[in-house]
Amino acid sequence: MALLQFSSLSTLLLWAWVGSFSCHDTVAPPQDLQITDPGLLGSLDIEWKPPPNVQTSSECTVKYKLEYCNTGDRDWKVIFTKKLKFRAGFDLSRTAEVKVQTLLEGRCTSNVEVQSDWIYATFQIPLQGKVESEVQNFNCIYHNWEHLKCTWQPGVLAPHDVHYGLYYWYEGLDHAAQCDHYIQDHGINIGCMLQNLSQAEYRDLSICVNGSAATILVQPLYITLHLHNLAKPFPPKHLVVSMSAAEELQVAWSPPGGKTPPQCLEYEVQLAEDQGETKAAWVSVPTQLETTLTIPRANHSRISCARVRGRTNIFCADQGFWSEWTQECFSVPRKENKQLLILISVVMSLSSSLIIFLLIGQCKKRCLKLHGHWVSASVLEGRGGRQQMQHRFSQKPVFGA
Repeated sequence: MALLQFSSLSTLLLWAWVGSFSCHDTVAPPQDLQITDPGLLGSLDIEWKPPPNVQTSSECTVKYKLEYCNTGDRDWKVIFTKKLKFRAGFDLSRTAEVKVQTLLEGRCTSNVEVQSDWIYATFQIPLQGKVESEVQNFNCIYHNWEHLKCTWQPGVLAPHDVHYGLYYWYEGLDHAAQCDHYIQDHGINIGCMLQNLSQAEYRDLSICVNGSAATILVQPLYITLHLHNLAKPFPPKHLVVSMSAAEELQVAWSPPGGKTPPQCLEYEVQLAEDQGETKAAWVSVPTQLETTLTIPRANHSRISCARVRGRTNIFCADQGFWSEWTQECFSVPRKENKQLLILISVVMSLSSSLIIFLLIGQCKKRCLKLHGHWVSASVLEGRGGRQQMQHRFSQKPVFGA
């Protein structure tokens, strides 16, 4: 009898333990997932409510896993948060997709993370007009980290009276702002210049280019940019190519200046042989983060030109645009040229000395010839003439006569 009571008690305790574990083995998903558009050109607000009967305590921690993307994206962006609201950027020309689940972990789950089912929501703004009316070939470059230049072409179906407008927003602005400096072609806006965007660097820059026309509806273009990945610096400055005493080729330059951070630049150096009117065959040297490059004597026997360009390095951006090249070619003195100059100098020196010696010899010869003729004429005069000549030589000059 006692054994039976002990067995029944053990069974009840086991069921109680299993029941206590199973109540925390699952957790309910969040509720009322919603996506709203605050009018910020693609930055949407995602909100949800906590699951029922779940509260954060010292024994249990409740957080949420949020994933979102646009329809057609290969990957979902993932966020872990304890909050009930999140703002994310989307391409409003495509459907926004969002899913959220509850994560429960703590002593109540034996420190094992328990996940709920997902809840889903989508968002799509009603697009007006046909796709062919949207602007084409939209392209932006962040020149020298100073101003953003965006250009586009009118849509295929856009009429001649179409009017385009560019609007932008980034975190920190109260509302979307419009471009105040358009680039035009025959009265149609085909581009925009934006300045003073330093606060938008390393943030999502949301842009919308919409249009209006009298005859058709124009579909807007929505896009999200990252300025640091669009930067194009000015060319490096003060490129100097020289030959050291050890006959090593030395190339040195300075950063382009302006607002481009010097620590964010990498460089490419190219070397070539100057072939006159023939196009030089440039050979790239491995990318340098420094602003100097030394090439050993053995590797530059035929090099006579150098150039350099720069772009944002991997420490500041995922990608970027190369700057223009510096002045295309700089002459470099070669060893052969040095030897030729030395040889020319020696030959010219010897030639000058020889000419001087020849002139001196000619002068002496003419002087001796004249002197010899005078002596011969005196001999013909006889002894009297010789005595007269001797008298002339022995007679002293009288000064002051």
